[in-house]
Order: sequence, then C-alpha cells, then structure tokens
Amino acid sequence: MSKSSIEWTEQTWNPTTGCDKLTAGCKFCYAETMTKRLKGMGQEKYSEGFKFRIHPATLLIPYTWKKPQVVFVNSMSDLFHKDIPLEYIKSVFKVMNETPQHTYQVLTKRGENLEKLAPYLNFTSNIWIGVSVEDDRVLDRIDSLRSVNAYTRFLSLEPLIGPLNNLDLTGIHWVIVGGESGFKARPMDPIWVEDIRIQCEAAQVPFFFKQWGGINKKLAGRKLNDRTYDAMPNQGLKVSANL
Repeated sequence: MSKSSIEWTEQTWNPTTGCDKLTAGCKFCYAETMTKRLKGMGQEKYSEGFKFRIHPATLLIPYTWKKPQVVFVNSMSDLFHKDIPLEYIKSVFKVMNETPQHTYQVLTKRGENLEKLAPYLNFTSNIWIGVSVEDDRVLDRIDSLRSVNAYTRFLSLEPLIGPLNNLDLTGIHWVIVGGESGFKARPMDPIWVEDIRIQCEAAQVPFFFKQWGGINKKLAGRKLNDRTYDAMPNQGLKVSANL
C-alpha cells in the first residue's frame, strides 16, 4: 500500500503488477513509465519491468490497516488482465469482502473479461467497479460494466482523447474525466469535458473532473468553469488525501 496522489482516492494496493497495451488510451501508459522508475530504484516488485506478475503476499495488507481507507486497486496493473487466474481474482475479492470498512475502487480496460468473470465474484457494497473509456471506439466497455451486479459502477474517461457526445449513463453511478499527462500528452478539448459534465448533470450522475493534464499537470490544474468538480458516488464518503 502507498499514499496516492490520484485526486479521487487515498491509497493504492497492487495485488498484481504489469500489463500490456490494449487500445489508444494505453499509448503513453503512466504505470509503464512509473514501473521503469521503480525498477531503476531496485524495487523487487518491479524487477521484471512491466511484465504481468501476481503478488500473493500483498493479499494480507488490507487486514493490517487500522483506519478505513479509500483504495485504488491495481493502479499499476489490471485486475481483469487475460493472464490472471480466476482463482487469484477470487482471492483478491475475498480480501475486499472481508474488510468492509475499506472502500475499494477497481478499474479495468478489459470490459469483456469483467463481464465474463463477474458472475463468479462477490461484489459487496464496498467494491466500486469501473471501466476506462478514452474515446467512442471503446464504448462497448460501458455495456459490459452495466451488466455487472455491483452497488457502484463508474467510468474513468481518462485520458480523454476524443469527444463522447452520446453517453448512455443508465446504471452508472459516477463519472471521472481527465486529460493525459506527461511529455507526449495528447490534448483534450474543453468542449469535450463540458459536454460530458452537462450529460452527467442531466442524468444526475456525480461528476469528478480530475485534471487538464499536459506536460505540467499541476500548472494546468483541475478547474472547469472556474471551479473544481469533486462529486463522489456516495456523498457520505470523503477522500481526504487530495481534495
């Protein structure tokens, strides 16, 4: 576990590490870049670079947390990667099921695999499940997500690299929008962001604007219409680390 600088969570927990590129949103993967840095620092967990690996020893970590945490699961990987055994995914879910004091945010780009495996998993109310959607070429992920019998389903529209004018937000409980960051960041049109915000408002879905991104994301900030948008799916939940 480590403290997170991600605006919509508090901690990260990585029962697996590594991944491979799937669609356009993966082109400049932040996790791949960070993995190179961590490998260079000599961290054993990343000794094989961005190769997909499971880390069973990490499954014990959430039981040691003394205070309730908001946790992004697999910030450095994808829990629904094709190489992960179903039994291991079940083990991760068992930990989350047995620690209801924590809120777990699970995000995947592999909507089809999520849909296939969801019937075998126990989505207790402390597990939020989401899919990444970077442009309209991967809208099918939302349909896969909608099929999952979870209490909280969310979309991470990041890095947003194209307009999403006609989102079907039926059964969706939260939307995050963010631009790409880093030296080669692709631009995000403010019109795309405002359009999504309006769609969320019309559908009464909480909207969270994470960042404009760019080379210097701190300088670019995260204000839209001269204000921040920090809505969460459960208004009783507060993320204290970055808000």
